[in-house]
Amino acid sequence: MGSQGASSMMLGTGTAVMAVGGYTGSDPSPTLAQFHTYVANGEIHYFVAGGGGPGRGNSEITQWVQQHFAAQTIGSRTVYDLTKPTS
Repeated sequence: MGSQGASSMMLGTGTAVMAVGGYTGSDPSPTLAQFHTYVANGEIHYFVAGGGGPGRGNSEITQWVQQHFAAQTIGSRTVYDLTKPTS
């Protein structure tokens, strides 16, 4: 969720990673509506759960992702493929 976790993922994979919720994961950025748009436009492909604070933005986004996409465990991470909605 936060930029600390996103930075290690970005460095480890060489892939662009967007932190949801700012530095600690507690900022409501992007908003849920913005996140919906990114997913609908195919701009975000995966969501990796956890690693953030109790912020409004990340909890709303996490709840929406959990309700609409299937979870997979990869290593010790919970990952959602946002290109394959379940509902």
